[in-house]
Parts: sequence; C-alpha cells; structure tokens
Amino acid sequence: MAGGLLRRELVRMIQDYFKLALKNLGKRKLRSWLTVIGIIISVAIIFVLISLSVGLSDAINEQFQMLGSDKFFIMPKGQMGAPGTGGAVELTTEDVDIIEKVGGVGDVSEIVAGNGKIEFNKETRYFFVVGIPIEDMGLYTESTSLTIIDGRNLKQEGKREVLLGWDYEFGNVFEKPVRPGNSFLINDEEFKVVGIMSRVGNPQDDKNVIIPYEDFRELFNSGDRIDQIVVQVQEGQDINEVADAVKRRLMKFRDVDEKTIDFTISTPEELLASFSIILNIITGFLVGVAGISLLVGGIGIANTMYTSVLERTKEIGTMKAVGAKNSDILLIFLIESGLLGLIGGIIGLGLGFGVAKIVEFIAVNQLGTTLLKAAAPLWLSLGVLGFGFLIGAVSGVAPAYQASKLKTVDALRYE
Repeated sequence: MAGGLLRRELVRMIQDYFKLALKNLGKRKLRSWLTVIGIIISVAIIFVLISLSVGLSDAINEQFQMLGSDKFFIMPKGQMGAPGTGGAVELTTEDVDIIEKVGGVGDVSEIVAGNGKIEFNKETRYFFVVGIPIEDMGLYTESTSLTIIDGRNLKQEGKREVLLGWDYEFGNVFEKPVRPGNSFLINDEEFKVVGIMSRVGNPQDDKNVIIPYEDFRELFNSGDRIDQIVVQVQEGQDINEVADAVKRRLMKFRDVDEKTIDFTISTPEELLASFSIILNIITGFLVGVAGISLLVGGIGIANTMYTSVLERTKEIGTMKAVGAKNSDILLIFLIESGLLGLIGGIIGLGLGFGVAKIVEFIAVNQLGTTLLKAAAPLWLSLGVLGFGFLIGAVSGVAPAYQASKLKTVDALRYE
C-alpha cells in the first residue's frame, strides 16, 4: 500500500517537473527556438544519412537474394569496374573449358563486353555492349535478375539481333523511345531490336546493349578473350567448396600460385560483405561529420541553460525557501534541457524524413536508380528522438548542477 502511494507521488512529481519545464521554455520562445535549430539540423542530417544507408543496404540485399546463393563470378585480376573495362590480364575460352570440367560445376556462362558506338534515329551514343552465348542467356538473366518486359529474348547466333536495357524504351537515352522491331546500329552495323529488359535500378545496367557472343566477337574483334565468367554450382553442392576447387584448377592451368594469381573469384557472400564494409565506413564518416554539428547544438543548449540559471536565480532561491531540494532543482533543469533536445529531435526527424524522400525521388526520376531508398525503421526513429533528448540533457548537466548548488540566501539577494 505504501509502495503504491510512493510510486503515484513520484509520477505526480515528475509530471509537475515537466509542466514547469514546458512553462519555462514557453516564456523564452525565441531563445528556445534559436537554441533548438542546431539540434534540428544535426538530427535531420543524421537521420537522412542513416536512412539512405539502411535503404541502400536493403536494396543491395534484395539484389543478392534475387541473384541466389548458387552462383559465383570469375574476373581477370586488375580489371577495374565493369567487365570490358580492361586490364593487363585476360581470361579466355580455354579457361571456360577447364571450369566446366570441375566437379560440382553446373552451368557456366562467359561474358564479353566493350564500349560501342550506338546509333538510333540519327542520334549517336556510346554505351557498353555485352556479348553472351545464346544458350547461356538464361543463366545471365537469372544472375542479373533481368526479365524481358517487351518483345522476346535472343534466339540465334549471327542473326544481328539485340536486347536493350530499360532506359532505351522508357528512359531518355534517345529523343524517341526504342521499341522491339526498330533498327539499331552498333559500330555501324545494323541490328534488329527484339526485346527490352526489366529495370535494374542501376543506370549503367539499364543502358546495356546485349548481343549474341559470336556477333560481339565479329564486331569488336575480341578473339578468345573473356571478361567475366558466371558459374552456377550443381544443386546440393557447397558453393565455397566448388569455388575453391575451380580456383585450384585454374591456378594449375594458368601456372600461377597464391602470390602470382591473376584472377579473382567472388561469391555472393564475399561481394555482400565488401559492399557492407564500404557502406559502413562511408556512413560512419558522414555521421561523424554530422556529430560535429550536433556538438555545436549541444553547446547552444548549454549556453541557453547557463543564461537561464542567471535569469532565474531569485526564482531558484524562492523554490529552495519553500522546501525544494537540490535534487529537485537539478532535475527541473535537466528536464528542461532534455526537452529542448527532444523538441529538436522531433522536428529534425520530420525534416530528415522529408529530405530523404526527396533524395529518393531525385534518384529514381533524375538518376534512374532505385537503389537509393529512404528507410525509416522504428529503431531509427526512436533512436534519433532518444539521442536528441540525451544530448539536450547532457548539455544541461553543468548548468543544472550550478543551479542546484546555489545557496538560498545568496539566490534571494541576487539582482
């Protein structure tokens, strides 16, 4: 019974403290708003950065889930960027033959790529052209999560047919949209557009031009060069064990060791881990920069609270004279500074979410990518609100402690 009465009394006392803190903030509206601005901006920046980072991470995870866990990729070492960007080392069709003989390997698809001259309706552009064997188109589209949304797939080598990325029909690559049935020039050779692929969200992939492997070799004089090999393991096989077996067989065939190895093998787990590490480093750096502005906002709150202590010295003396304890004064000022941080956090949360959605809109409509999305998980929203309140409360510790230590007689005599 006594315990319940004590809890109710404690709740009522805290409610009174919050009411008093809100009343005091209301008396100094302009100063309070000017103080809160720093917190608003800092919380908004932090929310935008983490929101977009979480959204990008979710989008990448979705891409890898669609890719599946049964495929890995082999590329020449030293190749920077997309296949076809070149390097001192080359893979060849002989490497593909070796890989196909490794136990546990299912389907294998070789990919060649190069920068091509693209012409349509007397307009010229330069984009990546990808060459893929017709029989491997299924594995390629599966590994890139692509589907044909208009027209059909490539059917036969040597027929001068071409598949185009989403942007050619629905984007703004050319003044007029390119549709199945149109003629399309690649390196001054005429090709017939037979299909348009689904949107990936990556501007480069959505502008890809895909032609049969033999047509690519003829157009680009690429010989036996291979820029990327996609390997799908047999059902029930461990992808890491098969990838390791392929690595050993290729090293022996190419006469290299661990120090001189001239190719790289990437499993989905390794690729995802690399993306995550890079993303975390960038996010951490940007949040650190935003934290500096949050520190400035905290200093602003501390300055406001110090000023408030000076202005309310006599009021503090009166409160102590009628029985207020040092702990009561300390708690009132801590709640007041915490509320400044919480109000800044609430407004900053709303502002940050709005900015994040604007960035997402620009990314989709101007940059043509769906990878940059605004995410607002509950933990993030509650986290920034709690963080704002905590920064406010911590910033007010010193002024609140100073207020609580004022002597009653000195405070009442203060002018």
